[in-house]
Amino acid sequence: STLAYSNHHFPITRDNKEAVALGQKLYNQNCASCHQANLAGQKDWKTKLDSDGQRLAPPLNGTGHTWHHPDAMLHEVIKYGYANIIKNYKGKMMGFADVLNDKDIDHILTYVKSFWDDDVYQHQINISK
Repeated sequence: STLAYSNHHFPITRDNKEAVALGQKLYNQNCASCHQANLAGQKDWKTKLDSDGQRLAPPLNGTGHTWHHPDAMLHEVIKYGYANIIKNYKGKMMGFADVLNDKDIDHILTYVKSFWDDDVYQHQINISK
């Protein structure tokens, strides 16, 4: 599906320091409880499931697979949740559309990208154009 809202543009870069700072605040309020304050994700996220049989939160710091996805998909995952995008998804990533607006989501992605190595960041920027 395509995202359409005013003043939106992909790729989302990490160049705006103010956006990074806003993203950090929003990340800490909405994402850190699962993905950890340092973006490292949950221990053994690749191999273990939680007590409900659901996938664990992956790292967002560039060591997981977040950067394999273009911005449009990452934005939709945060907004709508994996469970609403992928049929039979096993995981607890629910959408934040009722809490975060589109700009908030973009600020979070700006912050997340500030953790990525340059080569990972550049690859993800290229697939998001």
